[in-house]
Amino acid sequence: MRGVFEMNQAMRGAAIGVAIAVALAFASRPGAARACEGDCDGDGQVSVAELVTGVDIALGAAVIDQCTALDLDRDGTVLVYELLAAVHRMLQGCPPPAYPRDRELRLNQIQVLGTHNSYHIQPDPFVFQAIANVSEAIAETLEYTHIPLPDQFDTQGIRQIELDVFADPDGGRYASPLGLRLESGDPNARIPALEAPGFKVLHVQDIDYLTTCETFVECLQTVKAWSDAHPRHVPMMILIEAKDDVLPDNIGYDFVVPLPIGGPELDGIDAEIRSVFPSWQLVTPDDVRGTHATLAEAVRTDGWPTLGSARGKVLFCLDNASRRDLYLQGHPSLQGRVMFTNSSTDADDGAFIEFNDPVASFDAIQAAVAAGFVIRTRSDADTVEARSGNTTPRDMALASGAQWVSTDYPVPNPAFGTGFQVQIPMGMPARCNPINAPADCTPVDIENPARLGAP
Repeated sequence: MRGVFEMNQAMRGAAIGVAIAVALAFASRPGAARACEGDCDGDGQVSVAELVTGVDIALGAAVIDQCTALDLDRDGTVLVYELLAAVHRMLQGCPPPAYPRDRELRLNQIQVLGTHNSYHIQPDPFVFQAIANVSEAIAETLEYTHIPLPDQFDTQGIRQIELDVFADPDGGRYASPLGLRLESGDPNARIPALEAPGFKVLHVQDIDYLTTCETFVECLQTVKAWSDAHPRHVPMMILIEAKDDVLPDNIGYDFVVPLPIGGPELDGIDAEIRSVFPSWQLVTPDDVRGTHATLAEAVRTDGWPTLGSARGKVLFCLDNASRRDLYLQGHPSLQGRVMFTNSSTDADDGAFIEFNDPVASFDAIQAAVAAGFVIRTRSDADTVEARSGNTTPRDMALASGAQWVSTDYPVPNPAFGTGFQVQIPMGMPARCNPINAPADCTPVDIENPARLGAP
């Protein structure tokens, strides 16, 4: 063991020596301004200790989570050119930070816009009319369509999305929806993308199945690709609703019966998330809890991660309060889990809470935000506000301080004629939280559209 240790020490020393020599040779060459490569702790400088960490990662003696600032191409490894960039920063100094307040502001001091059922496409006219013939009220709730996820991020400033997932471990369970078979006249009509095993993303089996990304993994890969291309985005929240609702069997059709969501299925959701996002690109309950006994204790005392440590990352929340206990089994205070549960302020796992009615829950939302919790609320639901033009829930949702305000209408639906839409005030993708952010915080401290891309 001593020999191996001495060999590794020698390799580290040699690697750093070579890196310094090469960096000195190229230090005078002009180049584009970059973020501070190698600044593992975000203190605005690169130390020898941080270079040693980088070499250890390159040699496999440390993990990338110890210094993601070295992983310039976000591939989970550290290569020679990345070490050279870090040495250059050690010698020449770090550039001014793109977000000077990133070490001060925290994840819960933001407010961003989200979309409800972010994948959803309104049913085709034939299917929509068939639904309306059974229940016009139900059909009206489905009258909204979202553009693809990357377009929402780019053009609508969306920084929180919601995905409904159905378990399909064998594949093909939802590949031949009733609506498609009736509309096409082909009893064997199928959707090829739904044949593969894995969780599927749709709203209601057989009748409301159109989506901009058919599988959970596909949706997540789309988010990751956008995040990788815009590594300075504000932390993005993905809300997961695990669905297994059975449709009524009294209207003359045999609908697909979803697989029940149990412990293995919840484990499967975690596994599919981790198959796409490496640990360093996630904000997990373990990250927030730190050394505290419970999540609730952590958010009430130390608080949430800084924006600097969370920028370019995603966090996942489980919508289903009814599955909270099941998700917690064997994972006290969410130890080892990926998702935050929809909990309460007095529970050990309390960190994230849903209050979907911002009018009735206005005071509760403000109190929870002030206490350190993160909240999701809705500005509209079931197309009601968009049809009537009622902006009271929207305005109260924004004023409540809920970090994530979800809507079906980041842009108006011209068919309704009310002009109803929801945007973050001041026209930015995000703003400082109106309840708990410092008084001198500005929207560009949270996210600046000109500083989203790779440095």
